[in-house]
Amino acid sequence: MATLAITCWAGTGRRVGGGRRGSSEEFFAGGRLFSPLENGFAIAGDHMSAASFLGVSGLVALYGYDGMLYAVGFLAAWLVVLFFVAEPVRNCGRFTLADVLVARLRERPVRIALGASSVTVSVLYLVAQLVGAGSVVALLLGDPGGAAYTWTVLGVGGLMVCYVACGGMRATTWIQIVKAVLLLGGAFTLSVLVLLRFGGDLADLLTSAAEHSGRGADFLSPGLQYGRGGWAAKFDFVSLGLALLLGTAGLPHILARFSTVPTARAARRSVVWSTVLIGGFYLMALVLGIGAAALVGTDAVRRSSPAGNTAVPLLSFELGGGAGTTGGAVLFALVAAVTFATVLAVVAGVTLAASAAVAHDLYESSAGRRRQGKAGRLQALKRGTDRRARGQKPEGGQGGQGGQSSQGGQDDRSEVAVARRAALVVGALAVGLSLPARELNVAFLVGLAFAVAASAHLPVLLYALFRRRFTTRGAVRAVYGGLLSSMVLVALSPVVSGAPRALFPGVDFACFPLENPGIVSIPFGFLCGWLGTLRSRERPDEGRYAETEVRSLTGAGAV
Repeated sequence: MATLAITCWAGTGRRVGGGRRGSSEEFFAGGRLFSPLENGFAIAGDHMSAASFLGVSGLVALYGYDGMLYAVGFLAAWLVVLFFVAEPVRNCGRFTLADVLVARLRERPVRIALGASSVTVSVLYLVAQLVGAGSVVALLLGDPGGAAYTWTVLGVGGLMVCYVACGGMRATTWIQIVKAVLLLGGAFTLSVLVLLRFGGDLADLLTSAAEHSGRGADFLSPGLQYGRGGWAAKFDFVSLGLALLLGTAGLPHILARFSTVPTARAARRSVVWSTVLIGGFYLMALVLGIGAAALVGTDAVRRSSPAGNTAVPLLSFELGGGAGTTGGAVLFALVAAVTFATVLAVVAGVTLAASAAVAHDLYESSAGRRRQGKAGRLQALKRGTDRRARGQKPEGGQGGQGGQSSQGGQDDRSEVAVARRAALVVGALAVGLSLPARELNVAFLVGLAFAVAASAHLPVLLYALFRRRFTTRGAVRAVYGGLLSSMVLVALSPVVSGAPRALFPGVDFACFPLENPGIVSIPFGFLCGWLGTLRSRERPDEGRYAETEVRSLTGAGAV
């Protein structure tokens, strides 16, 4: 109810500063009026997903040391975002990743390629969140294998479409802030209870976890999940680490958050705040995973959910006194509420990023729309020039950047309307894919989304910002090469077929031995960008590159 109230307030309230409601800037970027602290909490709320709260803790409970890789990878990725991405993206971008590239490359092919890949990454990420929500609510209702999972996925899918269509970025941001506070508070409460159970002695906690894991000292050593099985397991370990480290910088919903603050300095400070919050959270996630192994037992966690998604809910029962006690029920209700709020906030942000890619990139790149927009911009430019020549203000009475012509207002309203319809389509697709994926670990599903983002988005982003001789063909081939290679390798991996926990366990067409494709698809994305540029007949525009470089470093001319 609280999140729906926030959505109604954001959708009907007046924008601070007198800006125009219904504009694309208001819908996609919240008017760029959020402070670094607010945006830092929102980024943390966007990143600390069900995969973090349920999946990472569950993997630590099942695999000990190897499960900690996810927490370390998710946190270290923010250093890449801080040093290489946050400030240049805020200076060069507007709403989507494609905006950064069109400053120096041809617009239409770049928008189509990045729009398609952004929707793909977003849908993969949404599936992970919906699986997490369905798993917890099904356990809460005592129906882990029944219809509770299906109805939960359908309900969350409907709510996320409502949030995006009615409230846009403002509603999404405030929901993420509220969710971050709830998640940090819930994780802190459970972590303190775990430490109190062992008298604050971390050594005693680790020893008890090793004893109840059924693996002994191996539980606290590398190799329980990724060190066995020959060379494939070792390469899978490296591949996962690369995907987690580099994937955050290519996630569309994370990049979109940098457009909600007024300056590049504010974007950089937002990342600092989010890194502190996320770092503290992952330390608590490790405590919860180890606590689940020590107090619940690895075998009990695996019996409840082979993927480990219910480790934290089972831990809450144990900390409260058992499954039949009032304390256990209260703590479990707290975990369920926090998880549900977590999923709602994350899916809203991801759905908004996907709808922005459809409306701002794919729709804007259609031939008829492009001609219409060009004609409208030329007419608006001519009207503005004539009015300035007569000493009058631009239309709209705002002057400068704030003024918009009637044609621009119509374009904005049309783009926002397309985004709202796109949210419905993306939500339906994510729900449809989530229903057969209920037995997959949510952290692992997020790892796949990170691998696709790192393969398709990071190469083209770094090339566009830092390579002078980069062309449109190189950008398009980098995006499609990274996207298609990662998706094909996943389809041919044990994740989809040929394994007991595969998406289709009854068939076997797996010929790629790794579960995560990052070690192959990420270098392949960079290679495609380099070869595409090398074989391109297009001559790089030195002037546009110099302008982009100055803008990315100084913010001169930033929107």
